[in-house]
Amino acid sequence: MDGVLFFDGKCGMCTRARNALLRMNRTGRLRTEPLQKPGTAERLGVAPEHLMESVWWLDSSGEVFGAAKAANAALSAALGTRLPLWVYGVPGVGAVQEHVYRWVATHRYRFRGVTPWCESAPSECVSA
Repeated sequence: MDGVLFFDGKCGMCTRARNALLRMNRTGRLRTEPLQKPGTAERLGVAPEHLMESVWWLDSSGEVFGAAKAANAALSAALGTRLPLWVYGVPGVGAVQEHVYRWVATHRYRFRGVTPWCESAPSECVSA
């Protein structure tokens, strides 16, 4: 499984999570891009007003996942196993993960993070 994880590049917690995933990327199949990169909504086929609601996964097959499923897909790519996606698919587990994900995503700017990606690599992000 290859793909791109799109994350909130203006969020320090999101950048920290992205960095942790890249440290686990033993396969080299995980790539990341900030949601703020021009053309991202069109590339994902997501309405611009919904783009910042979650992380997004664009699979090499062209499939797009959002939220907890996207995070599981990224972890699967990094680790080289579909186990995270399998666990997500266990009845009830995905629903719990989505609930937790939504809460964290809604409060993401309150969590401790690192320098947001868009501050360290502003050329990759749309200027606000």
